Amino acid sequence: MNPTKYYRLQNEEILSENGKVPLISNSSTDNGVMGFSNLEANNKGNTITCSDTTLGADTMFYQANDFIGYSHIQHLVPKFEPFNKAIASVIIVACRVSTSKQYDYGNKFNREAMDKTKIQLPIKNGKIDFDFMENFIAELEAERLAELEAYLLATGLINTTLTAEEQKVLKNFENVKFEEFNVIDVFNVKNSGNILSRDIVENSGETPYLCASSENNAVSSYISYDKKYLDRGDCIFIGGKTFVVTYQEKDFYSNDSHNLILYLKNEEKKSKLNQLYLATCINKSLGHKYSWGDSISNKKIQKDKMTLPIKNNQPDYATMNTFISAIQKLVIKDVVLYADKKIAATQQVIA
Repeated sequence: MNPTKYYRLQNEEILSENGKVPLISNSSTDNGVMGFSNLEANNKGNTITCSDTTLGADTMFYQANDFIGYSHIQHLVPKFEPFNKAIASVIIVACRVSTSKQYDYGNKFNREAMDKTKIQLPIKNGKIDFDFMENFIAELEAERLAELEAYLLATGLINTTLTAEEQKVLKNFENVKFEEFNVIDVFNVKNSGNILSRDIVENSGETPYLCASSENNAVSSYISYDKKYLDRGDCIFIGGKTFVVTYQEKDFYSNDSHNLILYLKNEEKKSKLNQLYLATCINKSLGHKYSWGDSISNKKIQKDKMTLPIKNNQPDYATMNTFISAIQKLVIKDVVLYADKKIAATQQVIA
């Protein structure tokens, strides 16, 4: 293990919008990638990185490609060959399990701590069983990919061919006209219910329990609770204190009565796809107005306006629906291609 090489430059001198070389930081998300650079990579890939200022191995990631290191990023270079992502994944999980309760803000997972950390790995004939690691990860991938393929088939998402109408909407999108509408002319607005987190049992049921988080579509847990506090789904949900805007397909419970629920007034035009579009419009139209110190409320939203695509001076729900359908197919297409490629690869490993 050794510190990564890094450029003694400011972030703006390293990062670039069209950069290709990853800059690895002490972040615990996005594989530690802070951004991308056009500077030359100065650390080799097919290795593991980890920040030495963290509370554990939560910033430990496998780096497939050559990269630029940030200050305090350690470079764990394997002492054996072959080394690959599967083996790295097992080692990283073992490190996280080993360090999960050992470190805090006064006892950081620094380089000295890393040198002393012991982990448990599978062995065979007294030696680390790298073949088992690779096969184990391949089997896990195959299982998850099979689940993904079954989900895509069940939901009809496996069909990623754009219709003529979808192609037309994408091609002509820059020519779509937009106008402002009062939010309350488009939606019926109400406050959500209010169930405090201390009053629930996490993972006790199948009904979403929503908070104001931007993660996991605002779902904090799935619970069982008194149905009289249930809010009806098929709506747009706004975290009152954070202004996180999501579409909620199922009925749900809410953690705070400051959260807002928006039900589309035009029932004939209501669909999941156009409400996904509308959620984005609300976020773009109002997101700049509200913050933690100046949060949205039912009273404030009564005067708010949102920008929507129009046809005959009315919201163009058909275009919204078709546009999201097209975008969904384009995104899922990459997922399907990735799944097909990975399934073929993992089958070869298992065989």
